Amino acid sequence: MRLKGIHVPHKKHTANAAPVRLPVSKTVTIPMAMHIGKPAKPIVKRGDEVKVGQLIAEADGFISAPIHSGVSGKVQKIDEMITSMGAKVPCVVIETDGLQELSETVRPPEVHDLESFVAAVRQSGAVGLGGAGFPTFVKLSVKDLGKLDAVVINAAECEPYITSDTRTMLDRGEDVFEGIELLKKYLKVRRFIIGVEENKPEAIEKMRCLAGGAEGVEVKVLPAVYPQGGEKVLVYNTVGKMIPKGGLPLDAGVIVINVTTLAFIARYIKTGMPLVEKCLTVDGSAVKEPKNVIAPIGMSIGDVLEAAGGCKCEPAKVLYGGPMMGIAVPDLGAPILKNTNAIVAMDEKEAMPPKTTPCINCGACLNQCPLRLDPRAISRAYKRNEPEELKALCVDLCMECGCCSYVCPAKRHLVQTNKLAKAVLRNYLAAQKAQQEGKK
Repeated sequence: MRLKGIHVPHKKHTANAAPVRLPVSKTVTIPMAMHIGKPAKPIVKRGDEVKVGQLIAEADGFISAPIHSGVSGKVQKIDEMITSMGAKVPCVVIETDGLQELSETVRPPEVHDLESFVAAVRQSGAVGLGGAGFPTFVKLSVKDLGKLDAVVINAAECEPYITSDTRTMLDRGEDVFEGIELLKKYLKVRRFIIGVEENKPEAIEKMRCLAGGAEGVEVKVLPAVYPQGGEKVLVYNTVGKMIPKGGLPLDAGVIVINVTTLAFIARYIKTGMPLVEKCLTVDGSAVKEPKNVIAPIGMSIGDVLEAAGGCKCEPAKVLYGGPMMGIAVPDLGAPILKNTNAIVAMDEKEAMPPKTTPCINCGACLNQCPLRLDPRAISRAYKRNEPEELKALCVDLCMECGCCSYVCPAKRHLVQTNKLAKAVLRNYLAAQKAQQEGKK
Protein backbone atom coordinates (compact mmCIF):
# COMPACT_ATOMS: atom_id res chain seq x y z
CA MET A 1 0.00 0.00 0.00
CA ARG A 2 1.23 3.49 -0.87
CA LEU A 3 -0.01 6.87 0.29
CA LYS A 4 -2.28 8.59 -2.21
CA GLY A 5 -1.30 11.38 -4.55
CA ILE A 6 -2.02 12.82 -7.97
CA HIS A 7 -0.57 12.71 -11.47
CA VAL A 8 0.66 16.13 -12.56
CA PRO A 9 2.33 17.12 -15.85
CA HIS A 10 6.05 16.50 -15.40
CA LYS A 11 7.34 19.24 -17.75
CA LYS A 12 10.94 18.14 -17.07
CA HIS A 13 12.20 20.09 -20.09
CA THR A 14 15.66 20.64 -18.61
CA ALA A 15 16.47 17.12 -17.38
CA ASN A 16 19.19 16.75 -20.03
CA ALA A 17 20.50 20.30 -19.66
CA ALA A 18 23.76 20.41 -17.71
CA PRO A 19 23.87 23.55 -15.55
CA VAL A 20 25.44 26.71 -16.97
CA ARG A 21 27.36 29.02 -14.64
CA LEU A 22 26.00 32.56 -14.88
CA PRO A 23 28.20 35.68 -14.87
CA VAL A 24 28.14 37.47 -11.53
CA SER A 25 25.71 40.39 -11.34
CA LYS A 26 26.70 43.93 -10.28
CA THR A 27 25.12 43.55 -6.85
CA VAL A 28 23.75 40.77 -4.68
CA THR A 29 21.27 41.09 -1.82
CA ILE A 30 21.66 38.35 0.77
CA PRO A 31 18.81 38.05 3.30
CA MET A 32 19.56 36.84 6.80
CA ALA A 33 16.51 34.54 6.83
CA MET A 34 16.99 31.75 4.28
CA HIS A 35 16.21 28.89 6.62
CA ILE A 36 13.66 27.72 9.15
CA GLY A 37 14.43 29.20 12.56
CA LYS A 38 16.05 32.40 13.77
CA PRO A 39 17.64 34.72 11.16
CA ALA A 40 21.42 34.94 11.05
CA LYS A 41 23.19 37.96 12.54
CA PRO A 42 25.35 40.10 10.20
CA ILE A 43 29.01 40.44 11.25
CA VAL A 44 30.06 42.77 8.40
CA LYS A 45 29.40 46.48 8.02
CA ARG A 46 29.14 49.01 5.22
CA GLY A 47 32.45 49.46 3.39
CA ASP A 48 33.90 46.07 4.36
CA GLU A 49 35.68 44.14 1.63
CA VAL A 50 34.45 40.54 1.30
CA LYS A 51 35.60 37.51 -0.66
CA VAL A 52 34.00 34.31 -1.89
CA GLY A 53 33.31 31.92 0.97
CA GLN A 54 33.78 34.54 3.70
CA LEU A 55 31.45 34.42 6.70
CA ILE A 56 29.17 37.48 6.64
CA ALA A 57 26.55 36.43 9.21
CA GLU A 58 26.68 34.02 12.12
CA ALA A 59 23.96 31.69 13.35
CA ASP A 60 21.92 33.43 16.05
CA GLY A 61 20.55 30.46 17.97
CA PHE A 62 20.37 26.69 17.79
CA ILE A 63 17.83 26.58 14.92
CA SER A 64 19.75 28.97 12.70
CA ALA A 65 22.49 28.83 10.08
CA PRO A 66 25.52 30.96 9.22
CA ILE A 67 25.69 32.77 5.88
CA HIS A 68 28.69 33.27 3.60
CA SER A 69 29.34 35.48 0.59
CA GLY A 70 29.23 33.96 -2.89
CA VAL A 71 30.93 37.00 -4.42
CA SER A 72 33.93 39.24 -3.85
CA GLY A 73 33.40 42.97 -3.53
CA LYS A 74 32.39 45.64 -1.02
CA VAL A 75 29.47 45.74 1.40
CA GLN A 76 27.26 48.51 0.06
CA LYS A 77 24.87 48.55 3.00
CA ILE A 78 23.16 46.57 5.73
CA ASP A 79 19.49 46.99 4.94
CA GLU A 80 16.07 45.45 5.46
CA MET A 81 13.92 43.69 2.88
CA ILE A 82 10.47 42.16 2.68
CA THR A 83 10.54 38.45 1.95
CA SER A 84 8.05 36.64 -0.30
CA MET A 85 6.30 35.53 2.91
CA GLY A 86 5.77 39.15 3.96
CA ALA A 87 8.34 39.24 6.77
CA LYS A 88 10.83 42.07 7.18
CA VAL A 89 14.39 40.76 7.62
CA PRO A 90 17.91 42.22 7.60
CA CYS A 91 19.98 41.78 4.46
CA VAL A 92 23.53 42.42 3.32
CA VAL A 93 23.90 44.19 -0.04
CA ILE A 94 27.27 43.62 -1.75
CA GLU A 95 28.62 45.51 -4.76
CA THR A 96 30.63 42.91 -6.66
CA ASP A 97 34.06 43.54 -8.19
CA GLY A 98 33.90 40.72 -10.74
CA LEU A 99 37.16 39.20 -9.47
CA GLN A 100 35.61 36.37 -7.45
CA GLU A 101 38.60 36.27 -5.12
CA LEU A 102 38.57 33.30 -2.75
CA SER A 103 38.60 33.96 1.00
CA GLU A 104 41.65 32.77 2.93
CA THR A 105 39.24 31.19 5.42
CA VAL A 106 38.09 28.57 2.90
CA ARG A 107 39.76 25.31 3.89
CA PRO A 108 38.56 21.77 4.61
CA PRO A 109 37.27 21.35 8.17
CA GLU A 110 38.92 19.00 10.63
CA VAL A 111 36.53 16.10 11.16
CA HIS A 112 37.32 13.08 13.31
CA ASP A 113 34.09 12.11 15.08
CA LEU A 114 30.32 12.71 15.05
CA GLU A 115 30.56 15.90 17.08
CA SER A 116 33.12 17.53 14.77
CA PHE A 117 31.23 16.29 11.69
CA VAL A 118 27.98 17.91 12.86
CA ALA A 119 29.90 21.07 13.77
CA ALA A 120 31.38 21.16 10.26
CA VAL A 121 27.96 20.76 8.68
CA ARG A 122 26.74 23.66 10.80
CA GLN A 123 29.71 25.83 9.80
CA SER A 124 29.00 25.08 6.13
CA GLY A 125 25.65 26.88 6.29
CA ALA A 126 23.87 23.82 4.90
CA VAL A 127 20.07 23.79 4.89
CA GLY A 128 17.55 21.56 3.14
CA LEU A 129 18.23 22.32 -0.52
CA GLY A 130 15.09 20.65 -1.79
CA GLY A 131 13.09 23.67 -0.70
CA ALA A 132 12.42 23.07 3.01
CA GLY A 133 15.35 25.14 4.29
CA PHE A 134 15.71 23.33 7.64
CA PRO A 135 19.27 23.66 9.05
CA THR A 136 20.87 20.31 8.17
CA PHE A 137 23.09 19.98 11.23
CA VAL A 138 19.98 19.83 13.44
CA LYS A 139 18.80 16.71 11.58
CA LEU A 140 22.20 15.10 12.09
CA SER A 141 22.36 15.92 15.82
CA VAL A 142 21.11 12.47 16.83
CA LYS A 143 21.45 11.93 20.58
CA ASP A 144 20.69 8.21 20.52
CA LEU A 145 22.16 6.57 17.41
CA GLY A 146 20.49 3.33 18.46
CA LYS A 147 17.14 4.81 17.36
CA LEU A 148 18.37 5.35 13.81
CA ASP A 149 17.55 2.50 11.41
CA ALA A 150 17.93 4.13 8.00
CA VAL A 151 18.69 7.26 6.04
CA VAL A 152 16.25 8.07 3.24
CA ILE A 153 17.79 10.21 0.51
CA ASN A 154 15.10 12.33 -1.09
CA ALA A 155 15.70 12.33 -4.84
CA ALA A 156 12.02 12.21 -5.82
CA GLU A 157 11.86 15.76 -7.24
CA CYS A 158 8.13 15.40 -7.86
CA GLU A 159 7.26 19.04 -8.70
CA PRO A 160 6.70 19.93 -12.37
CA TYR A 161 9.58 21.70 -14.16
CA ILE A 162 12.29 21.23 -11.50
CA THR A 163 15.35 19.16 -12.49
CA SER A 164 18.15 20.55 -10.30
CA ASP A 165 18.23 17.41 -8.12
CA THR A 166 18.25 15.29 -11.27
CA ARG A 167 21.36 17.15 -12.39
CA THR A 168 22.98 16.49 -9.02
CA MET A 169 22.53 12.75 -9.55
CA LEU A 170 23.82 12.90 -13.11
CA ASP A 171 26.67 15.38 -12.66
CA ARG A 172 27.66 14.86 -9.03
CA GLY A 173 26.68 11.29 -8.29
CA GLU A 174 30.10 10.55 -6.78
CA ASP A 175 29.55 13.36 -4.27
CA VAL A 176 26.22 11.78 -3.27
CA PHE A 177 27.94 8.49 -2.48
CA GLU A 178 30.82 10.18 -0.67
CA GLY A 179 28.11 11.81 1.46
CA ILE A 180 26.64 8.38 2.14
CA GLU A 181 30.05 7.12 3.29
CA LEU A 182 30.36 10.09 5.67
CA LEU A 183 26.96 9.32 7.24
CA LYS A 184 27.90 5.65 7.51
CA LYS A 185 31.10 6.56 9.30
CA TYR A 186 29.77 9.11 11.77
CA LEU A 187 26.11 8.14 12.28
CA LYS A 188 26.91 4.40 12.28
CA VAL A 189 23.88 3.70 10.11
CA ARG A 190 24.03 0.86 7.61
CA ARG A 191 20.86 1.22 5.55
CA PHE A 192 20.43 3.89 2.90
CA ILE A 193 17.49 4.21 0.52
CA ILE A 194 17.64 6.60 -2.43
CA GLY A 195 14.01 7.35 -3.30
CA VAL A 196 13.69 8.50 -6.91
CA GLU A 197 10.67 8.70 -9.19
CA GLU A 198 10.47 6.43 -12.21
CA ASN A 199 10.39 9.37 -14.65
CA LYS A 200 14.15 9.89 -14.21
CA PRO A 201 15.63 6.81 -15.97
CA GLU A 202 19.11 8.28 -16.53
CA ALA A 203 19.42 9.32 -12.89
CA ILE A 204 18.17 5.90 -11.74
CA GLU A 205 20.78 4.19 -13.91
CA LYS A 206 23.56 6.43 -12.55
CA MET A 207 22.54 5.85 -8.92
CA ARG A 208 22.26 2.08 -9.45
CA CYS A 209 25.65 1.99 -11.10
CA LEU A 210 27.27 3.77 -8.17
CA ALA A 211 25.26 1.76 -5.62
CA GLY A 212 26.66 -1.46 -7.08
CA GLY A 213 29.86 -0.96 -5.15
CA ALA A 214 28.32 0.48 -1.99
CA GLU A 215 27.20 -1.80 0.80
CA GLY A 216 23.78 -1.17 2.31
CA VAL A 217 22.57 1.26 -0.37
CA GLU A 218 19.28 0.64 -2.18
CA VAL A 219 17.86 2.66 -5.06
CA LYS A 220 14.09 2.58 -4.63
CA VAL A 221 12.22 3.46 -7.81
CA LEU A 222 8.92 5.10 -6.92
CA PRO A 223 5.83 5.86 -9.01
CA ALA A 224 5.84 9.38 -10.45
CA VAL A 225 2.96 10.46 -8.23
CA TYR A 226 2.91 13.89 -6.60
CA PRO A 227 3.77 14.62 -3.75
CA GLN A 228 6.19 11.69 -3.66
CA GLY A 229 8.91 13.95 -2.24
CA GLY A 230 6.86 15.00 0.79
CA GLU A 231 8.67 13.78 3.89
CA LYS A 232 5.79 11.79 5.37
CA VAL A 233 4.93 10.29 1.98
CA LEU A 234 8.52 9.39 1.15
CA VAL A 235 9.22 7.72 4.49
CA TYR A 236 6.09 5.60 4.18
CA ASN A 237 6.74 4.67 0.56
CA THR A 238 10.40 3.75 1.13
CA VAL A 239 10.57 2.11 4.57
CA GLY A 240 6.87 1.47 5.24
CA LYS A 241 6.74 3.52 8.44
CA MET A 242 4.41 6.34 9.45
CA ILE A 243 5.84 9.47 11.04
CA PRO A 244 3.68 9.99 14.14
CA LYS A 245 1.46 13.07 14.40
CA GLY A 246 3.56 15.97 15.60
CA GLY A 247 6.68 13.83 15.31
CA LEU A 248 9.84 13.84 13.23
CA PRO A 249 11.24 11.20 10.86
CA LEU A 250 13.62 10.16 13.64
CA ASP A 251 10.55 9.04 15.62
CA ALA A 252 10.16 6.45 12.86
CA GLY A 253 13.85 5.58 13.03
CA VAL A 254 14.70 7.58 9.91
CA ILE A 255 16.61 10.67 8.80
CA VAL A 256 15.49 12.21 5.51
CA ILE A 257 18.07 14.26 3.60
CA ASN A 258 17.80 15.85 0.18
CA VAL A 259 20.15 14.40 -2.45
CA THR A 260 21.67 17.79 -3.33
CA THR A 261 22.17 18.63 0.35
CA LEU A 262 24.05 15.37 0.80
CA ALA A 263 26.25 16.04 -2.24
CA PHE A 264 26.99 19.54 -0.93
CA ILE A 265 28.08 18.19 2.47
CA ALA A 266 30.53 15.81 0.82
CA ARG A 267 31.96 18.62 -1.31
CA TYR A 268 32.29 20.91 1.72
CA ILE A 269 34.16 18.31 3.76
CA LYS A 270 36.64 17.97 0.87
CA THR A 271 37.05 21.63 -0.06
CA GLY A 272 35.79 23.79 2.79
CA MET A 273 33.73 25.89 0.39
CA PRO A 274 30.50 26.78 2.25
CA LEU A 275 27.04 27.13 0.74
CA VAL A 276 27.41 30.21 -1.47
CA GLU A 277 25.75 29.28 -4.78
CA LYS A 278 22.82 27.27 -6.09
CA CYS A 279 22.07 25.11 -9.08
CA LEU A 280 18.49 25.90 -10.05
CA THR A 281 16.08 25.29 -12.88
CA VAL A 282 14.86 28.27 -14.91
CA ASP A 283 11.68 27.37 -16.77
CA GLY A 284 8.05 28.29 -17.37
CA SER A 285 5.93 29.53 -20.26
CA ALA A 286 7.49 33.02 -20.17
CA VAL A 287 11.10 31.76 -20.40
CA LYS A 288 12.87 31.85 -23.77
CA GLU A 289 15.39 29.09 -23.12
CA PRO A 290 14.61 26.72 -20.22
CA LYS A 291 17.84 25.57 -18.60
CA ASN A 292 19.63 24.77 -15.37
CA VAL A 293 21.99 27.44 -14.08
CA ILE A 294 24.46 28.02 -11.25
CA ALA A 295 24.09 31.41 -9.59
CA PRO A 296 25.48 33.00 -6.42
CA ILE A 297 23.05 33.24 -3.52
CA GLY A 298 21.67 36.78 -3.43
CA MET A 299 21.61 37.34 -7.20
CA SER A 300 18.24 38.83 -8.14
CA ILE A 301 15.68 36.79 -10.04
CA GLY A 302 15.60 39.49 -12.70
CA ASP A 303 19.36 39.22 -13.23
CA VAL A 304 19.14 35.41 -13.32
CA LEU A 305 16.38 35.47 -15.94
CA GLU A 306 18.28 37.97 -18.07
CA ALA A 307 21.58 36.10 -17.83
CA ALA A 308 19.82 32.83 -18.59
CA GLY A 309 18.50 34.11 -21.92
CA GLY A 310 15.61 36.36 -20.99
CA CYS A 311 11.85 36.01 -21.29
CA LYS A 312 9.56 35.73 -24.31
CA CYS A 313 7.09 38.11 -22.70
CA GLU A 314 6.56 40.03 -19.48
CA PRO A 315 6.08 37.37 -16.77
CA ALA A 316 2.64 37.53 -15.18
CA LYS A 317 3.77 35.46 -12.20
CA VAL A 318 7.17 34.28 -11.02
CA LEU A 319 7.63 31.51 -8.45
CA TYR A 320 10.33 30.33 -6.12
CA GLY A 321 10.03 26.59 -6.80
CA GLY A 322 7.40 24.71 -8.79
CA PRO A 323 3.73 25.43 -9.53
CA MET A 324 2.35 23.11 -6.83
CA MET A 325 4.14 24.38 -3.70
CA GLY A 326 6.07 27.33 -5.05
CA ILE A 327 5.85 30.83 -3.56
CA ALA A 328 5.07 33.82 -5.78
CA VAL A 329 7.69 36.57 -5.55
CA PRO A 330 6.62 40.21 -5.18
CA ASP A 331 9.01 41.49 -7.88
CA LEU A 332 12.04 40.45 -9.93
CA GLY A 333 14.35 42.06 -7.38
CA ALA A 334 13.78 39.11 -5.04
CA PRO A 335 17.09 37.24 -4.51
CA ILE A 336 18.08 33.63 -5.03
CA LEU A 337 18.00 31.92 -1.62
CA LYS A 338 19.81 28.92 -0.20
CA ASN A 339 16.76 26.73 -0.74
CA THR A 340 15.81 28.07 -4.19
CA ASN A 341 15.77 25.03 -6.47
CA ALA A 342 13.87 26.65 -9.36
CA ILE A 343 12.53 29.86 -10.81
CA VAL A 344 9.33 29.37 -12.79
CA ALA A 345 8.21 32.39 -14.83
CA MET A 346 4.65 32.14 -16.19
CA ASP A 347 2.98 34.03 -19.00
CA GLU A 348 -0.49 35.51 -18.51
CA LYS A 349 -2.33 32.43 -19.77
CA GLU A 350 -0.49 30.02 -17.47
CA ALA A 351 -0.71 32.37 -14.48
CA MET A 352 -4.44 33.10 -14.81
CA PRO A 353 -6.33 31.37 -11.97
CA PRO A 354 -9.45 29.42 -13.03
CA LYS A 355 -12.91 30.62 -12.07
CA THR A 356 -14.11 29.28 -8.72
CA THR A 357 -17.57 27.76 -8.34
CA PRO A 358 -19.44 26.36 -5.29
CA CYS A 359 -18.40 23.02 -3.74
CA ILE A 360 -20.37 20.05 -5.12
CA ASN A 361 -19.28 17.72 -2.29
CA CYS A 362 -17.76 15.23 -4.73
CA GLY A 363 -15.06 14.24 -2.23
CA ALA A 364 -12.21 14.40 -4.76
CA CYS A 365 -10.08 16.46 -2.35
CA LEU A 366 -10.52 13.90 0.44
CA ASN A 367 -9.89 10.95 -1.89
CA GLN A 368 -6.61 12.36 -3.20
CA CYS A 369 -5.15 13.86 -0.01
CA PRO A 370 -1.94 11.92 0.77
CA LEU A 371 -2.67 12.25 4.50
CA ARG A 372 -6.42 11.56 4.21
CA LEU A 373 -7.47 14.96 5.51
CA ASP A 374 -10.89 16.39 4.65
CA PRO A 375 -10.45 19.87 3.12
CA ARG A 376 -14.24 20.31 2.83
CA ALA A 377 -14.72 19.93 6.58
CA ILE A 378 -11.67 22.06 7.29
CA SER A 379 -13.08 24.82 5.10
CA ARG A 380 -16.41 24.74 6.95
CA ALA A 381 -14.73 24.81 10.36
CA TYR A 382 -12.49 27.68 9.29
CA LYS A 383 -15.44 29.77 8.07
CA ARG A 384 -17.24 29.15 11.37
CA ASN A 385 -14.05 29.96 13.33
CA GLU A 386 -14.07 26.64 15.20
CA PRO A 387 -10.46 25.98 16.29
CA GLU A 388 -11.40 22.91 18.33
CA GLU A 389 -12.96 21.37 15.22
CA LEU A 390 -9.86 22.28 13.20
CA LYS A 391 -7.80 20.52 15.83
CA ALA A 392 -10.01 17.42 15.62
CA LEU A 393 -9.69 17.50 11.82
CA CYS A 394 -5.85 17.51 12.19
CA VAL A 395 -5.41 20.54 9.95
CA ASP A 396 -1.93 20.96 11.43
CA LEU A 397 -0.89 17.80 9.56
CA CYS A 398 -1.52 19.47 6.19
CA MET A 399 1.75 19.76 4.24
CA GLU A 400 0.21 22.29 1.83
CA CYS A 401 1.04 20.14 -1.19
CA GLY A 402 -1.93 21.49 -3.15
CA CYS A 403 -3.38 18.13 -4.24
CA CYS A 404 -6.82 19.15 -2.98
CA SER A 405 -6.91 22.37 -5.01
CA TYR A 406 -5.53 20.62 -8.08
CA VAL A 407 -8.25 17.95 -8.24
CA CYS A 408 -11.18 20.16 -7.14
CA PRO A 409 -13.61 20.43 -10.08
CA ALA A 410 -14.93 23.67 -8.55
CA LYS A 411 -11.36 25.07 -8.49
CA ARG A 412 -11.76 26.16 -4.86
CA HIS A 413 -8.74 27.58 -3.07
CA LEU A 414 -8.57 24.71 -0.61
CA VAL A 415 -4.85 24.72 0.16
CA GLN A 416 -4.97 28.47 0.86
CA THR A 417 -7.89 27.88 3.25
CA ASN A 418 -5.90 25.12 4.96
CA LYS A 419 -2.99 27.54 5.47
CA LEU A 420 -5.31 30.11 7.04
CA ALA A 421 -6.96 27.42 9.17
CA LYS A 422 -3.56 26.28 10.45
CA ALA A 423 -2.84 29.86 11.53
CA VAL A 424 -6.16 30.01 13.38
CA LEU A 425 -5.32 26.78 15.21
CA ARG A 426 -1.79 27.96 16.07
CA ASN A 427 -3.12 31.21 17.54
CA TYR A 428 -5.78 29.33 19.49
CA LEU A 429 -3.28 26.86 20.96
CA ALA A 430 -0.86 29.68 21.82
CA ALA A 431 -3.64 31.57 23.63
CA GLN A 432 -4.57 28.41 25.52
CA LYS A 433 -0.96 27.84 26.55
CA ALA A 434 -0.56 31.45 27.71
CA GLN A 435 -3.78 31.19 29.72
CA GLN A 436 -2.63 27.97 31.42
CA GLU A 437 0.77 29.43 32.23
CA GLY A 438 -0.92 32.51 33.69
CA LYS A 439 -2.86 30.33 36.14
CA LYS A 440 0.28 28.70 37.54
